[in-house]
Amino acid sequence: MGVFKYLHIDWREVVGLLVLTLLGAATEMGLPTMLARMIDDGVTANAQGVIVGIALVMVVLALVGCMASLVSTFLSARVSTKLAADLRSQLFSKVQSFSSADMDRFGTASLVTRSTSDVSNVQMFVTMLMQIGVMAPLMLVAGIVLSSATGGRVSTVLLVSVPVLFILAGLIMRVVSRLSKQMRKRLDNLNRIFLETLEGVRPIRAFRREPYEIARFGEANAAHAQIAVEQGRLMALMMPLIGLVFGFTTTGVMWLGSGFVADGSMEVGALVANTQYISMILMSIMMVSAVIMLYPNFSACATRICEVLDAEPSIVDGKRSLEERTSRGKLEFQHVSFQYAQAEEPVLQDLTFTCEPGTVTAIIGPTGCGKSSVLRLIPRLFDATLGNVVIDGINVKRYKLEDLRSLIGYVPQKNVLFKGTIADNLNWGDEAGDDAAWQRALDIACANEFVSEKDNGAHSEVAQGGTNFSGGQRQRLAIARAIMRDAEFYLFDDSFSALDMKTDRTLRENIRRELSDATVIIVAQRVGTIIDADQIIVLDDGVCVGKGTHAELLASCEMYRDIATLQLGEQAVVDTLRQAAGLPAQSRSKAAAQSAVFAEGGER
Repeated sequence: MGVFKYLHIDWREVVGLLVLTLLGAATEMGLPTMLARMIDDGVTANAQGVIVGIALVMVVLALVGCMASLVSTFLSARVSTKLAADLRSQLFSKVQSFSSADMDRFGTASLVTRSTSDVSNVQMFVTMLMQIGVMAPLMLVAGIVLSSATGGRVSTVLLVSVPVLFILAGLIMRVVSRLSKQMRKRLDNLNRIFLETLEGVRPIRAFRREPYEIARFGEANAAHAQIAVEQGRLMALMMPLIGLVFGFTTTGVMWLGSGFVADGSMEVGALVANTQYISMILMSIMMVSAVIMLYPNFSACATRICEVLDAEPSIVDGKRSLEERTSRGKLEFQHVSFQYAQAEEPVLQDLTFTCEPGTVTAIIGPTGCGKSSVLRLIPRLFDATLGNVVIDGINVKRYKLEDLRSLIGYVPQKNVLFKGTIADNLNWGDEAGDDAAWQRALDIACANEFVSEKDNGAHSEVAQGGTNFSGGQRQRLAIARAIMRDAEFYLFDDSFSALDMKTDRTLRENIRRELSDATVIIVAQRVGTIIDADQIIVLDDGVCVGKGTHAELLASCEMYRDIATLQLGEQAVVDTLRQAAGLPAQSRSKAAAQSAVFAEGGER
């Protein structure tokens, strides 16, 4: 099984476990032999001294076996727990290396299930394997040898019962294995629906969709329960079948043995010992069957774990270091096209532009035109399908990921704050951050106005997901976290959408003044947020349909002019166009007509 190559085993503990298991098996196997001697030499001859002596030896053997069993159980639990912890750590580390595309391929719900439930099932199997899987085969082999030695012809009953037991266990295991794989998939689906419901609880309540979601979860739950019941029935069938074979075997042994005792060819003690050995043999088979019943679940879970650990990340680390750069703060998109893995067509097509150090570049366009995808290509959350994304003269694919991302302060569209304090979250940008650095970042992000009102200031608590802050406050804290990095590139993905106009303007002025040496790229929906950008890129269905300043685009790009007219009004658009043409501002009565003239013929 491939999962074992990922398990780091301490062989000293394993050897100690084997020694203790052998000791426990030896003591348990010695008890029937001592019992036979007690009957034949003590009870039959009415020798009390022999009975007491053998009884004391049996007590010592039982105590030794009990201690060996206790210590071996402790060791097996310790080993399996350490292996499970190590496996979870490897899974977590592997997931951290995944790109967004890799995460989408497995799905969040499936990764959670594989890292928790699947690992627990592997741990349970390893525990059973070390506790029972080692001892049971030893007892089985030793029992067959000792039974043949003491029982002779009586042991021939095992020639029928043992193969029957193994055949039954094999057939049941084959069916259960198939059901286990189906059950893990249905568990993934169950977790996915549960996570979706938790994340979407507000719109679900707002649209009164609780009955629908309850019904959807109920269907998934029933489907999972159906497979679990079928698997449980088959596994429950194992023990009655083993018990049935066990009963017939014991009956056969006693029937044959009584005849041999009657004709004097076998002693009573030997028959009793043989009966005990056969019971141990059948018990060993039952224990092996218990391990076998866990194997299908283990196999399915181990396969799913290996799928994650064996997966090659789609984002491969480069080898170039920051010292090899020929410039600082320059970003280039060279005929870049990008298509998501499951998409039917590219989200970006032949995109080319350059961002110089100390400038602000803005990206605007309709919803779904690929604005956020542009930013995701820069820190290599995804890789461009065609073309090159170049930073300081080097393709981003050739940088070491850690070095590349150390250059970037990124504020994603969905702001995520982590449980802890405000300072803890700010220090994601700089682990060595102090009061002065926090104060500067909060001031630039216009966040100090509400942070300073809290009793503990920057040491105030942040709930999971930042739910104890408003949307605008979360955005400003996320911006402050990015500013803490003191980066060369700042990427703001619609990070001003929850801010009022005054705060928006003040924050942009602070960025212009305090981050004047950095290259800033802003994705926005509001023209007011990007009106003073050095360069504005207008996207439509992933294609650049306009590039220039605000005034230049009003004159040359119909889509941008339409967006600006809707948001700023016709008068503001016409005034800007007239100022660009060196003409005085116009009265409102002529604004609409003049706007139409510009729309038809461009700048005049």
